Parts: sequence; C-alpha cells; structure tokens
Amino acid sequence: MLRPLSTSTVRPAEPPDPSTQEPINIPESTTDPTASAQQPTDQSASPSIGSTSSVAPDPTIQDGRPSFLASLREAHNDSAFNRQSTTSDEIRDLFNNAQRQLPSSPMSARSLADGQALPTPHHLHIYSTKHNTHITLSRPDRNPIISVSSGTIGFRKAARGTYDAAYQLGAYVMGRIQQQGLLAQIQYLEVVLRDFGPGREAVTKILLGSEGRNLRGRVVRVSDATRLKFGGTRSKKPRRLG
Repeated sequence: MLRPLSTSTVRPAEPPDPSTQEPINIPESTTDPTASAQQPTDQSASPSIGSTSSVAPDPTIQDGRPSFLASLREAHNDSAFNRQSTTSDEIRDLFNNAQRQLPSSPMSARSLADGQALPTPHHLHIYSTKHNTHITLSRPDRNPIISVSSGTIGFRKAARGTYDAAYQLGAYVMGRIQQQGLLAQIQYLEVVLRDFGPGREAVTKILLGSEGRNLRGRVVRVSDATRLKFGGTRSKKPRRLG
C-alpha cells in the first residue's frame, strides 16, 4: 500500500540575529570609495588607448588594436570609394580632352562631364584578311560613305593581301575623306577592327601617322569585331605544301 504524504507543515527559516553574528573582515583596499568608483572607468577606458573619456567597449577592437574583421571592412570601403571616384575622374578627363581636340563640336565639355550620352559616332571598319583588306567609312546610322579594298587602287591577285597594299589603301581613304570634305561631318569616330591580316597593323600605322593627324583626334572608341567560333561545323582541312 502507498503511504500517505506527511501533512506536517515546515516552518520557514528565521533570519539570523545580527547581534549574534561575527564581524566579517573586509580588506582595506576594497573599502576605499574612490577605488571602487574608478574601477569601471579604467575597464571601459582600457580598449581605447590614450582616450580620456569613458566609452562603451567596442567589439571590433581587441587588445587596443582593430580586429581583423574591422580592418577588412574598412579596407573594402576605402577601395570601393577610391575605385568609384577614380573611374569618374578618368571619364571626366577623357571627355574634357576630347572636347579640347574638337573645338567645332556642338557639345561642350561641361555637358559631357555632367553625364549626358555621347552622340553615336561614325564608324571606320577595317576588315583585314590574309588575302585582302577592306575599309568602310559609315555614318552613325550604318549607311556607308566610302567602301574600298586593295583591288580598288590597282592591286591584283596575291598582291592585294600584302602589307604595302593595305598601307596605300589607308592613305587613299584618308585622302578621299579630306577631298570630299567629310571632316566637317565626322565629330566622333569609332574604329572597328576585324581579323588579323597584315592590313590591321598597316591601317593602324596610317591613323597614327601624318596621314591620319586630322582624324585620330576624333576617335572616341576602338573595338574589335573579330568573329569567334564556338563549336559549329567542321573546319576546313589545313593546306599542306610539299
């Protein structure tokens, strides 16, 4: 059988009589009120070395030095700010230099620096293969103005793919632009290079030389339109000589 629980009441413990308790010896160093008041101030001031005011402890500071996480965050913020400011400064300088070279342009350097869109430029396409070189000057709407190749200036057969033919072709195009008065229409120019024949370097030398001194100051972009093959059909069998 189960025994019933006891119904006796438990009396609560009475508080001790202070007159009968023995005195507790407290060290003198802890009874100084000034020491106890200065203790939290010294602990709060310990993380920041050299500070005179009491501040809350910073979790990003360890042993008086910034923690690794805080240093990494600060370095990331600084690099992002510097990268953004440097990029905007470079773009502003680029537009200002372009406007100094183009005094007849209707757009001022201030409007370009304020972030307005650059007008669509004319395009100078340089298509250079190992057999021939084609140069096409087109309007901003892609309609051609001049379209010539090495055969246009008298080169035939294998001579059309030589460096000399491409150089003379570039000089011929620069002369036609000057004769037809197209410099007044061309305010901005984009050079589009395609393929890697000998004419690629030849026409580039023309633009950088004395023949292209009136046109190279208007170049605002140089792009490469070389076709890249991803898979596709099987390539042609390489030619074998001998």
